[in-house]
Amino acid sequence: MASRTTDEKRLSKSESAYRVLKERIVGGVYASGHRLVLDQLAKEFGVSAVPVREAVRRLEAQGYVRFERNVGAEVIGIDPSEYAHVMQTLAYLEGAATSLAAPLLTPDDLARARQLNEELRGCLEDFDPVGFTRTNQRFHRLLCGRCPNPHLRELVERDAERMSMIRSSTFVFVPLRARESVTEHHQLLDLLETGAPALEIEVAARDHKLGTLRAFLESGAGRPSRLSH
Repeated sequence: MASRTTDEKRLSKSESAYRVLKERIVGGVYASGHRLVLDQLAKEFGVSAVPVREAVRRLEAQGYVRFERNVGAEVIGIDPSEYAHVMQTLAYLEGAATSLAAPLLTPDDLARARQLNEELRGCLEDFDPVGFTRTNQRFHRLLCGRCPNPHLRELVERDAERMSMIRSSTFVFVPLRARESVTEHHQLLDLLETGAPALEIEVAARDHKLGTLRAFLESGAGRPSRLSH
């Protein structure tokens, strides 16, 4: 019993370290190439190096971190080709998730989504790419959050997190696309509010994401030298 309790405490510490590290990576606190020094992190978290190492290994398995000989653990960036592949996948996943969520979205949900879209307009006027990115994530999370398929929701969230590591890239390099995105949000909400057919909603949500991908690639924003942010 004592051994099991010890294991549970260790796992709890590992889970806590994992969540903090992942939040810092996804939120851009730890940029690509940032070294994760286990001893320093263990000291910061007030734990031994064991749970921190376990947390970093989980992040490695998920593609956020890599271990290199004589270097240790460092945060992995997302290159233009990976961006394209993940965005394309997310387009289809979000399209399906949004269409499944449609009949379960409440009037309050849709009103909140309208409010978030207006906040996006404000971010454009204030040229606030970080605020735009975060608010955009909340908008899509709200619409997909009602999806009744938990596995699909998990896949959407996973790829959305990968996209958030790009942070404001598409906004910075394709500003006109950001304005188009707000308009497309408005059109998607019109479909949801009027009870449009599921297929029409799915196509609109999917094409919205694919439009961002096309604009990103056509602009040349995907060149590695311009992604160093």
